[in-house]
Amino acid sequence: MRMERIVMYSGGLGSWAAADRVIARHGVNDVTLLFCDTLIEDADLYRFLDETAADFGVPITRLVDGRTPWQVFRDERFLGNSRVDPCSRVLKRQISDRWLKDNCEPSETVVYVGIDWTEEHRFDDKSGGGLRPRRAADGWTYEAPLCEHPLFQKEDAFLRLRSRGIKFPRLYAQGFAHNNCGGWCIKGGHAAYALLWRTNPALYLKNEAEEESLRELLGDVSMMTDRSGDGKKKPLTMRAFRERIASDGQYDLFDIGGCGCFVSEGSEP
Repeated sequence: MRMERIVMYSGGLGSWAAADRVIARHGVNDVTLLFCDTLIEDADLYRFLDETAADFGVPITRLVDGRTPWQVFRDERFLGNSRVDPCSRVLKRQISDRWLKDNCEPSETVVYVGIDWTEEHRFDDKSGGGLRPRRAADGWTYEAPLCEHPLFQKEDAFLRLRSRGIKFPRLYAQGFAHNNCGGWCIKGGHAAYALLWRTNPALYLKNEAEEESLRELLGDVSMMTDRSGDGKKKPLTMRAFRERIASDGQYDLFDIGGCGCFVSEGSEP
């Protein structure tokens, strides 16, 4: 039976490696590279998409809501954080779900994601948070090729891209763990925000201004949290965190956090 093979193609190494495995196994016929554009991506991400799509021989199918994450937060009257991600829900999960319903039959479709073996719990957890059982309940088949052997390593992906004459995304070279939203992410931790400030202060300040604007609308909210002092969880704004860095204050050097799009965590607003 003919199967549609839809790769959720984010512009990161994981989704590229997943697409590479799918195409190596099944060829390019009936493969779709589905990219959900948040409109705040790093310019080099689009270069990477174009080059890898040309290398595969499969065009990018681009989906766009028309709003940025900050516009979604304002419309939803909720600032996203490490537990709740209205930006991913609206700009990625909902828009891709609509496209699948409009263009595919569940019984004739396999959807692939770039989750690898180090985060297999995000994919297979049957207690309610796993992507595969959650989507299976709606009739869809999801697979994560990078959770299968041979186990995925980023170093291998770098070498494979280099052998094809494709430069890997610059955010990785700058030390970021993902290639989405210009290096910024509501799920990022202290170390990730410190890296953003060091590598792209203009973008940091732009997002800081957006957070301050939302605080005027919503009150004492923030994306980051602070447990210093009494150990209790408190809001930590981007402005306060930047001032802490400037004064050589302490922060969690190992708190990277991370981008977790397509996997819902926590309670949605």
